[in-house]
Amino acid sequence: MMPANRSPRIAVFDIGGVLIEWDPRHLYRKLFPGDEAAMERFLAGVCTPEWNLEQDRGRSWDEAVAVLTERFPDLAELIAAYHLRWEEMVPGPVEGTADLLRTLKSRGRPVYAITNFSAAKLALARRRFDFLNLFDGVVVSGEERLVKPDPAIYRRLLDRYALDAAETLFIDDVERNVEAARGVGMQAIRFTGADALRRDLEQAGML
Repeated sequence: MMPANRSPRIAVFDIGGVLIEWDPRHLYRKLFPGDEAAMERFLAGVCTPEWNLEQDRGRSWDEAVAVLTERFPDLAELIAAYHLRWEEMVPGPVEGTADLLRTLKSRGRPVYAITNFSAAKLALARRRFDFLNLFDGVVVSGEERLVKPDPAIYRRLLDRYALDAAETLFIDDVERNVEAARGVGMQAIRFTGADALRRDLEQAGML
């Protein structure tokens, strides 16, 4: 639910998990056929979320692959796949959310994004999904070298586009990112699905 506050007029979206699906398991189930446990060990101990976050923070993919390949030379092909076959981790859009983004845009609502994303991979996603080009502005962690939930990345959006925090509604699927947005004065809701988001946007008077 959206916290009681003055009515927002600006929507700020997260991208992965809100507008497009992303999960390395979509790729690695193909590379570990029939062995879910081995796949999970690889994603927990080799291509870890912490390792991936450094690409979101701006580290190049070539450097990232080289770092792990030096540590795990026998897993070189599996490590390289994370980079070279990245698009296979993104099966498609999150159902219904892009329609809400398009509706907000068509009604003249300002729409922005703050996303933890490699700049290079976001470029691929924006070529594939046209709705990712509807934003009035995007703050990308890989370009800013800041990642959510660092308060600085939220302030970067507010300052760059001269937005009033109290008039913005931030939408993210990760609770700590939602709490961080509230910490800088933004309204914020945790995304759990397009139907719930539609209700929240209607309640806020944005639809």
